[in-house]
Amino acid sequence: MTDLQQWLPKGVAAISAWQDTYGAFEQHPSLVVSDDALGAALDRLTERLRDNYPFGNPRYVGQMLKPPHPAAVLGYATAMLINPNNHALDGGPATAQMEKEVVAQMATMFGFKQHLGHLTSSGTIANLEALWIARESHPGKQIAYSADAHYTHSRMCQVIGVAGVAIPTDAMGRMDLQVLDQELASGTIGTVVATLGTTGLGALDALPQIVGLARSHGARVHVDTAYGGFFSLIADDTADGVASAPYAAISDVDSVVVDPHKHGLQPYGCGTVLFSDPSVGRFYVHDSPYTYFSSDDLHLGEISLECSRAGAAAAALWLTLEVLPLTQAGLGQVLRANRRGALEWHRLLESSGAMTAYQMPELDIITYFPTRGRMSEIDAASNALFHAAADCDPTEQIHLATYTVKGADLVKRGHEVELDGATARIMRSTVMKPESEAHIPAIHARLAALSTQ
Repeated sequence: MTDLQQWLPKGVAAISAWQDTYGAFEQHPSLVVSDDALGAALDRLTERLRDNYPFGNPRYVGQMLKPPHPAAVLGYATAMLINPNNHALDGGPATAQMEKEVVAQMATMFGFKQHLGHLTSSGTIANLEALWIARESHPGKQIAYSADAHYTHSRMCQVIGVAGVAIPTDAMGRMDLQVLDQELASGTIGTVVATLGTTGLGALDALPQIVGLARSHGARVHVDTAYGGFFSLIADDTADGVASAPYAAISDVDSVVVDPHKHGLQPYGCGTVLFSDPSVGRFYVHDSPYTYFSSDDLHLGEISLECSRAGAAAAALWLTLEVLPLTQAGLGQVLRANRRGALEWHRLLESSGAMTAYQMPELDIITYFPTRGRMSEIDAASNALFHAAADCDPTEQIHLATYTVKGADLVKRGHEVELDGATARIMRSTVMKPESEAHIPAIHARLAALSTQ
């Protein structure tokens, strides 16, 4: 692992030397704290931080959580010593330029020939902006999204006062194209939200077909690929890659959201929204007489609903992409390891008598359940497995997550179980750390043994 104890002092020293060029000054007495007081408080902080799950451990395969890459930590901490604000250029000229550069790199990754976009404080805010532009572009029209899409979309439709339409999903968790076509034919839909990498199953909506249907009815297309976006680097239909067609079609959509704080190895507080038509900037026009005065160049706050945003987030992503670029040989190799781990886990599940795979993974999210004959038994066994896997010595703990499914979901995937309950919990695991790949056989073996107890 990159030794941050070596590199962080270099960042601190570099910023201190730069600050000294403006002349030395004394810190105000009101800000001075003693080393003893700070040390004692830090000890309390680190002790309290122990009340966490080991998100960075290969055996943590629960929620979509992991520590950022050391390069991201180094970039963020170094820039944070200045604390630039990327809203206006005079608030962070260096980091604003870095933001424009990394956003351009992501636009290129998605095949956009031109773009308008920026970083955001989260994928939720990024999607809010995309749906807001959808409303402004097609006033009075509804927004359609998959029933398995992130709840952000239904909630943000409420925020912006637009009716949302949930489209049912098929046996792979993808948007049902026949129902979508029927809804589009009504003439009430202005924008279709396609998801590439649903947060529940990692499913990839059939984007090429969705684009075709939407265009034939005069509708826009927004792609929420907050979780799955960086898999475009390995969307090549190879054995350890993912399907190419959905990702190739991104270049034909109107907007896209991706979260670097997921597979982009960044700390939280780093989403991205991109528009393929820069003219949507007209919807952002506003007046701020005390903000945009230092330069005639584009200020990021002029194309954002947010105001103050951490320039350190841009510095963190910029530094990360300097050492792990958006190529197959760079960040792509991280994603391939995740994908291989998920495929190997699925292979083991397919040959297991103790556990059953819920469906084939399209990215790096695995769903499965202890093999039982009734819904109620599946639910009880999944809950027991969730607790038993973590209730042991820390060096053996496996941290999981559950996913609630309906009886109809099991049936349409071909699982023959007695439907004695409306829903059941099954297991859902994310293989989003490349280190997990080597641990998958042991993880599976232990879970299989526990599931029979």
